[in-house]
Formats: sequence, structure tokens, C-alpha cells
Amino acid sequence: MEQRVSLITLGVRDLARARAFYEGLGWTTRAEPEDDVAFFQAGGMVFALWDRAELAADSGVEDSGGWGGITPAHNVRSPAEVDAVIEEARGAGATIVREPAETFWGGYSAAFTDPDGHPWEIAHNPHWTIRDDGSVELPA
Repeated sequence: MEQRVSLITLGVRDLARARAFYEGLGWTTRAEPEDDVAFFQAGGMVFALWDRAELAADSGVEDSGGWGGITPAHNVRSPAEVDAVIEEARGAGATIVREPAETFWGGYSAAFTDPDGHPWEIAHNPHWTIRDDGSVELPA
């Protein structure tokens, strides 16, 4: 198996509401309103929204309704971008669970949850390079 991730799917309770939230962040999808899944191109990978029960069944797991142990992150090029993205998320209806602040590891980050409670970290790591296409490069 190659060392890469190509798709992340979030299970959501209300697809229309979840889609409207991510579109409120400025994301775009080519999905039709009646489609049962919404795919978003996210740099070199794909991000999807799908019915939570359908995703659980397809994944062969029982949905306990709690946090799934995964927090996607969106890394940016500066602390000011962290602030801007958090304000964008707040405007789209996110719950800000950690306001922007310096971190113990030398960066700057914040966190929000989407309408289904999925957490997202927004971070600036001064040791990582964010390329023009948005991909992240770890230090050598």
C-alpha cells in the first residue's frame, strides 16, 4: 500500500445541512442537490459527506454516535490565516472549541466543530512548507 490518503468521508446526520456548512466555508462540489453523497476536491485528495448510517454500514462498523477518534486538519501559511479561517468557520456556523493561540509545539492553531460535531484543527506549523497547490511538505 502506498503511503498516502486519497479520500476522507465524514458521516453526517443531515447531508443538506452539512453540505451547506462546507459550502459556507467556500468549498465547491459538483454534486447535484439530490445526490446522496457530496464530493469536494481538496488539493490532491477528495473530501466527502455521506449519510452517517450508510457510511457505518459500508465500513462494517457499529455507530456508537460518539467521536470517531479522527480530527482532520487544515494547515495554513501563517498565524493570520488561522485567524481568518476560524472567522470564516464561525460565520458558516461552526462551534469554535479552541480559539486561535500559540501552541506548546511552537505553532499557532485553533479548532472548530462542524454541525455534526466533527472537529477540525486549523494550524500554522512554522516547520512545515505549504506549497502553492496547498500540499504539505514535512521537513527533511
